[in-house]
Amino acid sequence: MATVALAVNLVTYFNGIMHMEVAEAANQLTNYMGASNIMAILFAILADTYIGRLRAVIFSACLEMLGLALLAIQAHHPKMKPPTCNVFNPADHCEKVEGGNAAYLYASLYLLAAGSAGLKASLPAHGADQFDEKDPKEARQRSGFFNYLLLAACTGGAISLTLLVWIQDHRGWDIGFGFGCIGVAFGILLILIGLPWYRIQLIEGSTALTEIVQVYVAAYRNRKLQLPEDPSDLYEISKDKEAAMEVEFLAHREIFKFLDKAETAKDSSPATLRKTPNPWRLSRVTQVENAKIVLGMLPMFFCTIIMTLCLAPLQTFSIVQGLTMDPTITKSIKIPPATLPVIPILFLMILVPIYNHLFVPLIRKLTGHPTGITHLQRIGVGLTLSCLSMTAASIMEVKRKAVARDHGMLDALPKSQPLPISTLWLSIQFFIFGVADMFTYVGLLEFFYSEAPRALKSMSTSLLWNSMALGYFLSTILVKLVNRATKDRTRSGGWLAGNNINRNHLNLFYLLLAILSLINFCIYVVVARRYEYRPQSPPVEASKVRVDSNEKAAAKIKVEN
Repeated sequence: MATVALAVNLVTYFNGIMHMEVAEAANQLTNYMGASNIMAILFAILADTYIGRLRAVIFSACLEMLGLALLAIQAHHPKMKPPTCNVFNPADHCEKVEGGNAAYLYASLYLLAAGSAGLKASLPAHGADQFDEKDPKEARQRSGFFNYLLLAACTGGAISLTLLVWIQDHRGWDIGFGFGCIGVAFGILLILIGLPWYRIQLIEGSTALTEIVQVYVAAYRNRKLQLPEDPSDLYEISKDKEAAMEVEFLAHREIFKFLDKAETAKDSSPATLRKTPNPWRLSRVTQVENAKIVLGMLPMFFCTIIMTLCLAPLQTFSIVQGLTMDPTITKSIKIPPATLPVIPILFLMILVPIYNHLFVPLIRKLTGHPTGITHLQRIGVGLTLSCLSMTAASIMEVKRKAVARDHGMLDALPKSQPLPISTLWLSIQFFIFGVADMFTYVGLLEFFYSEAPRALKSMSTSLLWNSMALGYFLSTILVKLVNRATKDRTRSGGWLAGNNINRNHLNLFYLLLAILSLINFCIYVVVARRYEYRPQSPPVEASKVRVDSNEKAAAKIKVEN
């Protein structure tokens, strides 16, 4: 509730209040969104290895509240922002925010981004920790939790995109930021109320992350060793039944075989194997399998970057499009452009319960899969819809420009001369992308959590936000590259240059994104078909079938004697 409105309306704040050009305002927003996602990995490491996920949630929420409070202060005081003027009127020479005020703006903004990143990294993992993976019923409920996490986000987003946007546009940005600050404070209170009932995941320090690094170091050091013909000869520790309850065991798989060098002992004599090996020279099978799982998830991570690359223009340029269109629904009701994303959100609030309680049980009966369709299939559906969304956006921009051209309004200023075409036409692309969100982002969140090693859940789920961050940063780069490549071929100095969107070629930019999405989907299909899911056998059962190298050596000595 506190921040979703900023993802679409902040470009209006940068452009109308801080007097940045449209392209610069769009890039500043995408940079902020990118930072609020890329920093998630830092907070994930902090949550998994040092302070725990619950403390990370509370700490991050406090940072977010502080960032909003500082932005509210700047929006309230006239001396902390440029003098009021109309940036769309060429006759007005507007001063852009600069100097100490610009530094204050960016410091507040990225403090808010840090808090948002911490919540994204730690809150979903902390929530999923409340479900026991060893209990089949709770494991199924965890899938429902991720769906309802989306529903909760949609509920907050709906409030944000209606009430908060209205406050920002009609009562002032200072009150809007302040309202968000109060919302975060209430959220912190709700988290604290639940303290007596939480299941707290134990902190395992930096061991899990270190073990992944040790696998690659050991594999490189043992690169010249010959792999044993029998996989059971690969190194693994021995544990009795009680100890196995605390230690994870995974069976060897025939993938990424170059990493098997890490679990190949140089000297396999019984005396040597009885000693505790150097972990930087020899890794256990489970340790190597965890490294393989993390490596196997990376292609999915890279294939979802393009989806956020498509989302960024919808959160920036679509709002500028909406400023040129007629916002009237009825005589007494007008819809601000920044409120457009609430339409797909409202549909999602209806679709999520239907998906969770009707679609999943029905498909589960047909497929036998606990979640109806696999995580990767769910992601693939979303990637397909994102391509369709960009195609619809391109077609809609062609229609909007045609109206402007037919009515001689190509040079009309936003708001003062709205085009005779309803802003609601833009809701089509938002709706398609909103449904894509339900499939891809929730599927990714559950995929990363369920596949990750136990001690790396926050770091794994943060891959979703890192993927989004790279998409936002790439969007900034792509806008600049497109403008540079088309600078001499358009009157405006580039497809997306200047403040007059009617003279730009946003339709071609959307079409470019649709083509990139299609290529990306084809690559995703290839890598997804080759992915092997993590074995989900309980730790105790796995330990019963584990053959330990030390035990084999001891048995061999006994037979020989």
